[in-house]
Amino acid sequence: MQRNVLEYLEATAPRLPDKVAFSNGTDSLTFGQLSRSARGIGTWLAGQGLSHEPVVVFMEKHPHSIAAFFGVVYSGCFYVPIDEEMPAYRVELIFQTLKPRAVLCDEKTRSQVEAMGYDGILCNYEAAAATEPDDGVLAAIRAAQLDTDPLYIVFTSGSTGVPKGVVACHRSVIDYIEQLSATLGFSEETVFGNQTPLYFDACLKELYPTLKFGATTYLIPKSLFMFPIKLVDYLNEHKINTVCWVVSALTMISGFRVLEKQVPEYLHTIAFGSEVFPIRQFQLWRKALPNAKFTNLYGPTEATGMSCFYHVDRDFEADEVIPIGQPFPNTGILLLTEDNKLAAPGELGEICIKGTCLTMGYYRMPEKTAECFVQNPLNDAYPELIYRTGDLGRYNERGELVFVSRKDFQIKHMGHRIELQEIEVVAAMHPEVAQACATYDKEKDKIHLYYTGGAESGELSAFLKEKLPRYMLPNRMERLERMPLTPNGKVDRKALAAK
Repeated sequence: MQRNVLEYLEATAPRLPDKVAFSNGTDSLTFGQLSRSARGIGTWLAGQGLSHEPVVVFMEKHPHSIAAFFGVVYSGCFYVPIDEEMPAYRVELIFQTLKPRAVLCDEKTRSQVEAMGYDGILCNYEAAAATEPDDGVLAAIRAAQLDTDPLYIVFTSGSTGVPKGVVACHRSVIDYIEQLSATLGFSEETVFGNQTPLYFDACLKELYPTLKFGATTYLIPKSLFMFPIKLVDYLNEHKINTVCWVVSALTMISGFRVLEKQVPEYLHTIAFGSEVFPIRQFQLWRKALPNAKFTNLYGPTEATGMSCFYHVDRDFEADEVIPIGQPFPNTGILLLTEDNKLAAPGELGEICIKGTCLTMGYYRMPEKTAECFVQNPLNDAYPELIYRTGDLGRYNERGELVFVSRKDFQIKHMGHRIELQEIEVVAAMHPEVAQACATYDKEKDKIHLYYTGGAESGELSAFLKEKLPRYMLPNRMERLERMPLTPNGKVDRKALAAK
């Protein structure tokens, strides 16, 4: 039985030593180079007396960053990815939580770490990677490792403003990669186009299947996502055939009508998630790539990436929502009502997750971990944890799970309970609306709608009056040139709410 994610690399590197594993279009690492660098880094870190502790990888988004991740794992530690684009204040909060004894950096980020007054072990990637691997040391480390050892920590936003470090182990990642790969049909011929930053768990969908199959991943420069035509050119230039992107990245291309001029001709596998895909925009993609396989993915960071999938196999009306379908094998979904009963078909409930996919909780936050990772209320016979996602869903008439909204997006307005998502879905039905996001100002009891596209506000207002009850109509609408996005590429709702 596989116990360590590095077994993927160790099976592939001898078989495909000269094949490119990771590239940004300029700099690349073959599987042979990746293995050599990672083993050198692991040897160097072990020589510093580090073991079973977090090591920060504070580097630019680059193939070397990925080699550093695996080098940390070789040392028997767990990696914490941080990117130079992160705000300095957030980085400092993360360091306060971790208290890391070692940081791997590059030439650009070293000065940022030093400016923070960090006084631990600080080493440039090149120096650590050049270390001669000590196979005896690495073998001894591996022999002592368990599949329940931490693999990484990724930090998500905390409601109090303090980032939460989600700790995942080898076993949950291996299980996820095996199920995801079988579901999406990855192979040695897969060429991934990575969209997300490396400090989000979303990049797992590319990193580990690349090792498993001997595939290739291109780290697409962030700047290209501001220029949709150039982005599609990049996809075609590198013959990228598989993307696992947030919906906003896809709608940016279709919303600017790029697909009418330029089609990503090699794409045959398109997975999307993290947001609801407006049906009209989805139809543009399906029309442009009629032979491609489209899959909706759903899952929180606390459950190691994605937990549910739906292969789009039918047409949808403009006011429908693409289901999130069914859980991956070996993942359990409970849809619980407010009184902790299983929701009936069509009834709204909170999506709760159980199984191997659950992460280990939040680093040095036992109270928050206990609040979110709780005993299954349907089981009083033995310990069984579930993760409460805070997401609301229901089962449709086909028995498919449909995401409805975040609990946070459910509001009380004019005496009615409203899902802001419903307003967004209807607004996105307008032929001249590319994206829509509704926010709620609780103090003023006002609903605001922001959208992109060519629709005039008066025209859109009239459209919404025909389709929404009066109590759901936005009190104010504003057309934007572009939606503000989070570093992960999702619509930045907090930024819009602050406007």
